[in-house]
Amino acid sequence: MTKKKTIVVFGSTGAQGGGLARAILNDSNSEFAVRAVTRNPDSDKAKQLAAMGAEVVKADIDEKESIVKTLEGAYGAFFVTFFWDHFSPEKEYAQARAMAEAAKEARLKHVIWSTLEDTRNWVPLDDDRMPTLQGKYKVPHFDAKGAANQFFIDSGVATTFLIASFYWENMIYFGMGLKKGPDGKLAITFPMGDKKLAGIAADDIGKCAYGIFKKGSELKGKTIGVAGDHLSGYEMAESLSKALNTEVIYNKVTPDQYRSFGFPGADDIGNMFQFYRDFEEDGLKIRDLSFSKALNPELKSFDAWLSINANNIPLD
Repeated sequence: MTKKKTIVVFGSTGAQGGGLARAILNDSNSEFAVRAVTRNPDSDKAKQLAAMGAEVVKADIDEKESIVKTLEGAYGAFFVTFFWDHFSPEKEYAQARAMAEAAKEARLKHVIWSTLEDTRNWVPLDDDRMPTLQGKYKVPHFDAKGAANQFFIDSGVATTFLIASFYWENMIYFGMGLKKGPDGKLAITFPMGDKKLAGIAADDIGKCAYGIFKKGSELKGKTIGVAGDHLSGYEMAESLSKALNTEVIYNKVTPDQYRSFGFPGADDIGNMFQFYRDFEEDGLKIRDLSFSKALNPELKSFDAWLSINANNIPLD
C-alpha cells in the first residue's frame, strides 16, 4: 500500500481548514492524510476530526519553531490566519512570515496560503475615497494577508494563493443577517449599490482547497479565487424571500453609513464592501465560478446553501 502524503491543515477546527480536513477525510480514496493543527486538541471539533482519522496536533502559530515541528515529514500545508480573533493586521503579517519560513525549512512540496487582495494596490493610502484605518490600511483584514504573499514567493516554496469570498454563513454568525426595519419588513443591508458580490459556503472553500491539492503542480504559483455565486443585493433578497417564504428587501446603504454602524470592525467591513463595489469587475473575475466548480463539483449556489441553512438565519 502506498503511504499517503500528509497535508498539515492549520485552522482545522475553523471554517476553511475544517472544510479541507473533512473533504480529505471523507474521501476514502484520497492520496492524502490529514495532520490537523489546533490550539485546543480537547475541543469537540478536534475530537471529531480525530475520530474521522486525522492526526491532531497542537501548535502556536505565533512561534515559528512550533509551526516547523508540525510540518515534519509532511508533503504540504494549508495556512490560514484568524484576523477576527485579535483585529491585528500586524499579527497576521508576522504569523504569515513564520508560516512561510517554516514551510521552507520543512521543504514542503505544495502549500496553499489563504490570502486576500491587498486593497492598497487599488486604493492608495492617500486616496480619500475610503478612510485609512489603523494608520496604514484600507481594509486591514485583507491588506496584511495580501502583502504577506511576498513571504511565500520569497521562500521559494511551491505555493497556491487561495482567495476566498464573502461567507454566506456571515448571515448566521457574524451579524449580517436579516433585520426588521421600521416598516416591519425583513431586510439585508449592504453598501454594494447595484453591484454583485462574490459569495460562497464556508465548507466549499475547504473543498476547493482539496481540489487544488489534487491538481498539484498544475496550480503551484497560481492565484485562485473561489466563489459559489455572484449576486447583487437584490438577487440575494429575492432568494431569501423564496427560501423563507416571506418578503425580504435589500437595504442599499452608503459605505459611510455602514462604517457608522458601530459593531466591532464596522469600519473595516464597510471598506471591504466598498472595495467589492468599486472594483466589482476585478473582484468577480478572480473569483471564477466555473473553475471553482471544477475544483469542487459539490459547489453550492446561494439557493442550494439556503435550502440547507435558511432556517438557521436569525430573524431579528
